[in-house]
Amino acid sequence: MRVGAIDCGTNSIRLLIADVALDGTLTDVVREMKVVRLGEGVDATGQFSQAALDRTFAAAREYAHLLEEHGVTAVRFAATSASRDASNREVFISGIQQILGVTPEVITGVEEANLSFAGAVSSVGNTEENTVVIDLGGGSTEFVMGNDNGVQQAISMNIGCVRLTERHSVDAPLTKAQERLILADVDTALDEVAENLNLAEVQRIVGVAGTVTTVMAQTLGLTSYDSDAINGSERSIDEVMQGAQELASMTRNQRMATGFMHEGRVDVIGTGATIWSRIVDRLRAESSHDITSVIASEHDILDGLALSLTR
Repeated sequence: MRVGAIDCGTNSIRLLIADVALDGTLTDVVREMKVVRLGEGVDATGQFSQAALDRTFAAAREYAHLLEEHGVTAVRFAATSASRDASNREVFISGIQQILGVTPEVITGVEEANLSFAGAVSSVGNTEENTVVIDLGGGSTEFVMGNDNGVQQAISMNIGCVRLTERHSVDAPLTKAQERLILADVDTALDEVAENLNLAEVQRIVGVAGTVTTVMAQTLGLTSYDSDAINGSERSIDEVMQGAQELASMTRNQRMATGFMHEGRVDVIGTGATIWSRIVDRLRAESSHDITSVIASEHDILDGLALSLTR
């Protein structure tokens, strides 16, 4: 069965075309990502701008051609944080329907978390250990805890890298004053996470999405983006926090010169890296287990969406 999954978030729109075996294994045919910044200004205005819609529709047209070219038989399109917040989301939904012939699902944060968990563990493996999967996006961050018995707890918080970059007019490099504002928002969110997830029982941390993989690329010392090197990589929390700090302190030109940085992530990686650093440090402190490392997965909600089409 050949399926298509599209994830449209606050910063990017991504496509996965995959073949699904009888045992549920996914084999990638196409995996694409375009930074369209659909959620640009949504935190402040509460609605999508026409320019953001135009960028997103242009990417959707390219994806429509790929879906047809590769003979996809089923498609699922999920819209996440920005679409949950935008008052004019019907314009977005009708536009995508016309282009792709599929209705975008504006999924809840908890559903997003569950799909991200399924996608992440399909790559790094599921175990009896209590694993928390964190999907750090543009508009929100999902926290989902589970093990080989399934998902146990999940929550979504509005602390995405685009949202907080816009809210606090973040520069490159990040200033100390901007860092304090970001961390205040993150700490408030993490207090709520701690009230809803039993963080003391966390034994393994898995991070997904662009901020996490970009920080891991820095931590690994990559000079170009290498999905195979990043996927499943495990580094100490201290190393990850150091990599995050390095990215936050870079200028725009220095970020571009890394070789692995997507142009559309340059303006928001300082915020994203700061969020990620605080999250992993807090999880280490809250857990009653000796957590010393973080795993990065290239597989996430896209894979979860594709797998859901086979059920």
